[in-house]
Amino acid sequence: MKKLIGILLLSLWFVSCSSEESDRVTIDNPEISMEIPAGFPEVNVSFTTNKPTQYGVELGAKLFSDKRFSANNTVSCASCHIPTSAFADHNPQAIGIENRVGLRNTPSLQNLAFLQFYNWDGNKLQLENQPLVPIITHEEMDSSILEVIGKIQGDATYKDLFDKAFGDENITPERIYKSIAQFEYTLISANSKYDKVKRNEAAFAETEAKGYAVFQQKCVSCHSTELFTDQSFRNIGFPINTDTNEAGRARVTGNMEDYMRFRVPSLRNVALTAPYGSFGQFASLEAVLDYFDKGVLDAENLDAIFKKNGNKISLSTTEKVQLIAFLNTLTDEQFLKKQ
Repeated sequence: MKKLIGILLLSLWFVSCSSEESDRVTIDNPEISMEIPAGFPEVNVSFTTNKPTQYGVELGAKLFSDKRFSANNTVSCASCHIPTSAFADHNPQAIGIENRVGLRNTPSLQNLAFLQFYNWDGNKLQLENQPLVPIITHEEMDSSILEVIGKIQGDATYKDLFDKAFGDENITPERIYKSIAQFEYTLISANSKYDKVKRNEAAFAETEAKGYAVFQQKCVSCHSTELFTDQSFRNIGFPINTDTNEAGRARVTGNMEDYMRFRVPSLRNVALTAPYGSFGQFASLEAVLDYFDKGVLDAENLDAIFKKNGNKISLSTTEKVQLIAFLNTLTDEQFLKKQ
């Protein structure tokens, strides 16, 4: 009889464990359906191995806005990447904890799932490897990933989200990076007036249409594809940052042919991301176009497009007005409401 009771108890224990395991496996964390906009390039390889999920994105959004990522709990990713500014800010150079000034201008965050390089110099090839950079950089958050984990590991909300996103409450660096990347992958901008015109849902005003023609003639060589960047690295003769830590793409490659070459930025939502340039050299789009028209700095590795045109892109006053009118059609009001 005792043997029979023991067998029954053991059976119940197995059933109970099996039931608990079954409950955990059936936590619903579906992949988020992401429609790829027409004409966009293929998603990058990292996206295919870290597709956004319901709770992964929710977790990533919370981490993105958590100021405990900085040493003194005052700066989060969202402090510099402001949604209403196309996830950029309006400082010439990024401002970190204790008002420390960074090396470069804060880039906007949009359509990251389709990029092959990240940061101004392309030093990161996977979005999942990028979040550590601001965390440990002295001028930004000046912290460490272990310090961050120490601050949040007792947070009940985080425990719940990590459990839902990854199957248990364990908070690891990899999971933090993956979830932030998942959130950022969802930041797709493809519903501007320009996009609506392409979909035959709207029409350009006359000045905008003329500006589009100017753009196709004088800008599309670098700002090509529906991303409005060809993702290349170029020296376009902008004023040089005198900080000795700056060398552009050469910081990554060690090749002086890449000196002061920077990744061509997307022009989507460009009207909202002033100032412009790798360290905010220009306060307005008008200032950028005036500089192109008057002539850029010469350099041995100055981009061929400028070299063959006398180190400039000639633009009349009327063309500048028209071009800026077109660039304003790249503003995506729906995208600016993302949080």
